[in-house]
Amino acid sequence: MPPLLIFDAPSLLYRAFYALPDSIRDPSKEHPVNAILGSVNLVLYEWEAHRPRAVVACFGPDAAPYRTELYANYHADRPPMPDGLVWQWERAYDFYTQLGWTVARNETVEADDLLGSFADAEVAAGGEALVLTGDRDMYQCVGDGVQVLFVKTGQGRGAEPVDEDEVRKRYGVGPELVPDFIALRGDPSDGLPGAKGIGPKTAAELLRDYGSLEGAIEAAQKVTGPLRPRVGAALRDQADELRAFLEIAKLRTVDVTVPPDAPLPADKAAAAARELGMNRLAERVEKLGA
Repeated sequence: MPPLLIFDAPSLLYRAFYALPDSIRDPSKEHPVNAILGSVNLVLYEWEAHRPRAVVACFGPDAAPYRTELYANYHADRPPMPDGLVWQWERAYDFYTQLGWTVARNETVEADDLLGSFADAEVAAGGEALVLTGDRDMYQCVGDGVQVLFVKTGQGRGAEPVDEDEVRKRYGVGPELVPDFIALRGDPSDGLPGAKGIGPKTAAELLRDYGSLEGAIEAAQKVTGPLRPRVGAALRDQADELRAFLEIAKLRTVDVTVPPDAPLPADKAAAAARELGMNRLAERVEKLGA
């Protein structure tokens, strides 16, 4: 059975907005459409490569309420959405629908949580899932039946496939320990400082030695032990904070319904593209539909 392709709509819209010139505009010339165009082209490239049975676009609030309750500075330093992206964001929902894609949003969780939820649901139904994103937090989803397609800034066509071996190569731990790794190392993009003085190498070593963040914290409670004094002190002093970081880094699963098979409605999609002045995209989807 072909895989379900699930993509991180906020991640792709932002990347396309900054990667493509805002001179790409709708027929009125009043509004840029670079983010919509770029995000759709990224998805269609993977659609051509993998021929998924259906596509899901996941949206969500920038910061889920439960995460800011755990740590007030979570996403606190992120700037407001650029004006040129706001107009496109509001129209992306409908445009994606015109392409035959399912658009999912849940106000209680973020897009990442929905990505993981759809991937889990697809695997539970006996299928396989491809998660298209530019967020490394999603490496925790990788496993039997789930592969991440990672979009890097400045990368050419096509995303990098990330499987379990690749996660271990990049982080030094398996996908199941990615949240623990993030909690220890920190994540500047999310405003998480991590454990003081603990970088990626030490974080991976601790997790390999003690099996989890909690295991490392327990080892630090011993008066004498193998941990270096500085590392042990950071784990003891920040124990509760690091546990909060772990809960923030973990994906929260919500109930979702996987979509039925959905072929590309080429005529409908092409008409929607031309309405926004994307004539080359219209031609592309017509060819794909044929």
